[in-house]
Amino acid sequence: MNGFLNLLKPPGMTSAAVVGNVRRLTGEKRVGHAGTLDPEAAGVLPVMVGRAARLFDYLTEKEKTYVAECAFGCETDTQDAQGAVTRTGDAYPTLDAVKAAAQSLTGDILQRPSAYSAVKRDGRALYELARAGKAVEAEPRPVHTGRIGVGPETANHGVMLTVTCGRGTYIRALCEDLGRLCGCPAHMRFLLRTQTGVFSLDGAMTLEEAAAFAAEGTLAGHLLPMDFPLRHLPRVEVPERYWKPAFNGVTLPAELFGAEEGEPDALTRVYAGGLFLGLARRKEAQLEWQVILADHSDLDALLRENADEKRKEKEGRNE
Repeated sequence: MNGFLNLLKPPGMTSAAVVGNVRRLTGEKRVGHAGTLDPEAAGVLPVMVGRAARLFDYLTEKEKTYVAECAFGCETDTQDAQGAVTRTGDAYPTLDAVKAAAQSLTGDILQRPSAYSAVKRDGRALYELARAGKAVEAEPRPVHTGRIGVGPETANHGVMLTVTCGRGTYIRALCEDLGRLCGCPAHMRFLLRTQTGVFSLDGAMTLEEAAAFAAEGTLAGHLLPMDFPLRHLPRVEVPERYWKPAFNGVTLPAELFGAEEGEPDALTRVYAGGLFLGLARRKEAQLEWQVILADHSDLDALLRENADEKRKEKEGRNE
């Protein structure tokens, strides 16, 4: 099995636990997720299966969209509803005040994640250190927030947020910052990721659905192809005479593929006979491989298929 599963992670489960479930369902050891969701959060979690796991570095930069509830009245040590209260206040802001504060948190900003986050220090996640009783504090780091939609208001001094952001943005830290800007402590009460790159909530399946497909023996048919999240990239087709060098990872002459149509250093999808081989970058007059997803068994199958097509074509001309 090689491809992606667009899964709906339930609240109360870690992203690593979802990966473990997929390993059991598929029997495939090479499984990973393309972007952590906090245990109490729910939403879209793309899971890479088989060779697709090699694409991790090319997926994590994609824009993400979240729906969150920001609750005013207290801060917690985890910045969400699961933590211990560290500060309280009752100067509850108006919706207009929240909207004004949200504007200052858009664009390129510095954000300090919670000590109970997956940010690493000396190779260990901060939450591991915090749970071990060690006093830790994350350093502020640059993140990008594209848009923060504010409203409607909810019960118990809450406000719904719709946030579009880049990699590494913590929505719970955003809620805490929003509270401080409004002069009232705040934390994140609820979080749902509705989109990450091309993976959206509309196309996501539950773990129960995935288990049912696996029991039927049809789960492989529900895998999204390995090039599914990469179709925004330019595409080139390798001529037949270059198939073997391409499968062996040989650098390819870019002029054969319309180098004038690609930007320098552009990441490019490479195909042979319609088969997705992997990703390469345009370096001057060459295409240099970044990741190869096909192997020699794929090449053998492609060559056989191509030979069969040529034979049938020749027989058709002779009739």
